[in-house]
Amino acid sequence: MLVLGIETTCDETACSIVESGQKILSNVIATQADLHALYGGVFPELACRRHFDVLIPIIDQALEKASVKAEQIDLISVAKGPGLIGALFLGLHAAKALSLAWNKPFIGVNHVEAHLYAAIMGCEKPQFPALGVVISGGHTFLVKMQGIGEYELIGQTVDDAIGEAFDKVAVMLGLPYPGGPEIEKLASQGVLGKYLFKAGVVKNHPWNFSFSGLKTNVLYTLKGQNSDKEAPLLLAPEETPHIAAAFQEAALQAIVQKALKAAHQFECKMIFLGGGVTQNQRLRHLFEEAPIPVFWPLPGLSLDNAAMIAGLGFHVFLKRDCQGDGLDLEPLPRIPLS
Repeated sequence: MLVLGIETTCDETACSIVESGQKILSNVIATQADLHALYGGVFPELACRRHFDVLIPIIDQALEKASVKAEQIDLISVAKGPGLIGALFLGLHAAKALSLAWNKPFIGVNHVEAHLYAAIMGCEKPQFPALGVVISGGHTFLVKMQGIGEYELIGQTVDDAIGEAFDKVAVMLGLPYPGGPEIEKLASQGVLGKYLFKAGVVKNHPWNFSFSGLKTNVLYTLKGQNSDKEAPLLLAPEETPHIAAAFQEAALQAIVQKALKAAHQFECKMIFLGGGVTQNQRLRHLFEEAPIPVFWPLPGLSLDNAAMIAGLGFHVFLKRDCQGDGLDLEPLPRIPLS
């Protein structure tokens, strides 16, 4: 089965052709990082406009690179949420238009669930129950996975997502957007232990995460422990690599420690990680001593992409006895992982 995937949840416009949920024939992504770097983060209106400009050419490129014609496509899979409402609208309605034009079924899938599937694509024989860990700019949570599409929420962030915290601390340190790779680069020049930070603890919810306090601790340290919002930054520039290293270590250790404890507590056989923060090499190093197999997204599938959308769509379609969605399907800016 050839599935065409469309991804437009935020600031990447992507289209992919995937065979039977596994074999990636093409995966074309148009990023907007340079555009949004001017604003230190994603500017929603600009993101939507860029999707409008490039979506059809990206679909054409994906078909061409896969050497596939429109009539060979069996299913169209599209991210229906969560994400920016305008961006989701464009992708979903493009899928509906193609469904009508090509007389093919289409199906909407959960973008966050697809991040977990990106790691499953690299596992020949996934074993369940497994622990799913999504860490990105918009999401941070743990789920117990009984199978593809069968999830039980264990813990989640109560404030900032970990990727959001990285972006905000990067701004404090004068680093460009996106902040995650820049902090990782700066942290590699720092010395661990010179500064000590710790992610927040959520009372009565041991599996939940909190990163807002960690972010505030970094800010106060940069201001010489002055909590006045208008106070200038006092720390010498040569100290910033050590600050970056301490922040990164605290944030990543919070993920690793809770993930390993949860995997043990819930008797998981594997760990699947998804989302943009999985690109961090320090994070991967910290998971090397895990007592069970750990799987990461395939190369190129950590950030938003359409291959994971097409791959997941294949499985959702089969679970529904090959029934697609109707044209009344609406985009969902917020959607639970169920």
